[in-house]
Amino acid sequence: MIIILDNIRSLYNVGSIFRTADGAGVEKIYICGITSTPLDKLGEFRPQISKVSLGAEKSVKWEYVKSTNLLINRLRKEKYKIFAVELDKKSVPYFKIKLKKSDLEKTAFVFGHEVRGISKSILKKSDKVLEIPMHGKKESLNVSIAVGIILFYFKEGIKRLK
Repeated sequence: MIIILDNIRSLYNVGSIFRTADGAGVEKIYICGITSTPLDKLGEFRPQISKVSLGAEKSVKWEYVKSTNLLINRLRKEKYKIFAVELDKKSVPYFKIKLKKSDLEKTAFVFGHEVRGISKSILKKSDKVLEIPMHGKKESLNVSIAVGIILFYFKEGIKRLK
């Protein structure tokens, strides 16, 4: 299981996602677009990310790829299933996805910009667009909370299938 961070603007969200990814056993995080990497241009760890990740930025593999579209093209060639997490006309509740054990080995989850979400071009390239149903007045959760819900739901799904 890998995750793709597409234009996440908050360093604190990135740090929280690293910590959650570590706890969920994510294989790798791809950092795309304007999303900040754990290291700055001088090769120093960014304190805003480190403060929240508590060292997970050092234990979880990550790679910066400028274009999310090109990354998804590459992952498709490697036989990954791409699941975007976004509220969209075509989205389905995440818990309605029927999974096979073999699907989970090559699964990538895309999480997008905190305000604009994931671009239409990425949504079109996704195998499915997943949503977390909301029951209050707000239409969405903080991206780092959404990452936690999705990762642990699918990680527990892997355990159920074994």
